[in-house]
Amino acid sequence: MIIGVPSEVKVREYRVGMVPAGVSALVEDGHRVLVQKGAGEGSGISDAAFVEMGAEMLPTARDIWENAEMIVKVKEPIPSEYALIQPGQLIYTYFHLAAVPELARVLVDKQVAAVAYETIELEDGSLPLLRPMSEVAGRMSVQVGAVCLEKEHGGKGLLLGGVPGVRPGRVTIIGGGVVGTNAAKMALGLGAQVRILDKSLKRLAYLDDVFNGRAITLYSDAATLKESVQRADLLIGAVLVPGAKAPNLVSAEMVRSMQPGSVVVDVSVDQGGCIETVHPTTHDNPTYLVDGVVHYCVTNMPGAVAHTSTFALTNATISGARTLAGLGLKEATKKDKALARGVNCYRGYVTHDAVADSLGYEYRSLDSLFG
Repeated sequence: MIIGVPSEVKVREYRVGMVPAGVSALVEDGHRVLVQKGAGEGSGISDAAFVEMGAEMLPTARDIWENAEMIVKVKEPIPSEYALIQPGQLIYTYFHLAAVPELARVLVDKQVAAVAYETIELEDGSLPLLRPMSEVAGRMSVQVGAVCLEKEHGGKGLLLGGVPGVRPGRVTIIGGGVVGTNAAKMALGLGAQVRILDKSLKRLAYLDDVFNGRAITLYSDAATLKESVQRADLLIGAVLVPGAKAPNLVSAEMVRSMQPGSVVVDVSVDQGGCIETVHPTTHDNPTYLVDGVVHYCVTNMPGAVAHTSTFALTNATISGARTLAGLGLKEATKKDKALARGVNCYRGYVTHDAVADSLGYEYRSLDSLFG
């Protein structure tokens, strides 16, 4: 198979879809790998490093898209890339289609086989390809939140860890999954007071054990959520429903109850966000104010730490890439049920139930389309 790795074009997106070791593995499997010149520079990877592992370097994104049977990316195609997508092409990347219905229409119209990293799901419900970026984003949420709390960035001038004699910052984390757990690790490490809210008592018991009681774990009901939002200096949205739009849990009224200069970081914004007042931002213009509360809602947070993110991502994605390239979509998804769960669109239909429900499309199973 011919696999293409184009440069990412989202604002300040420095990651690349594959590292040289991934290229080497695919070439050894007998495939051709086309990489756009300069695609790895933002992650500290030279063109020469790709060539050494057997990649063929092409000058433009159009060269990659028009010559590849399978595209491996990091982020979903954006409008400037829609015309480059080839009919029937296989695209392996993060899609988050519930938040970008216009992209879903393009994929359906062009009968693309869209395999989404974020919905590849193991039998235990875990999301192995989402995990590495969730770990990065969870940890970054506290870093950027701490910066936003500084007065010069619109915050209340609060040091998240405090100092002796002065209270530390209060961090409320909505969701105790991978993002929430990593956010809590960072916040506790800085010395903040941390609350984690979740609906799963089993998960709360696990977090209480992991953090040895240092984080306050709370069942997320309406009253507890309202009180926890109101008292937070830093509010982190870390809610995920695989494939679906994030549920809106924090109302504008609740945000209004926060003290001026408090900070909201909604990591779930790429799935629509779990806080009513959020909308996507970019690394160029990452924040805005609502009722005096600073909002940081960058949809590709891990792109800012591209070297770490790129290598962590390829570690997780290369196995699926090799399976898809080696067997083709039909046989790969029959062999690997987790990979089958990652197929969001195929032959002009939406093939993931949660994605179809969020977008208002008819759901068709992969098996019915394979015949």
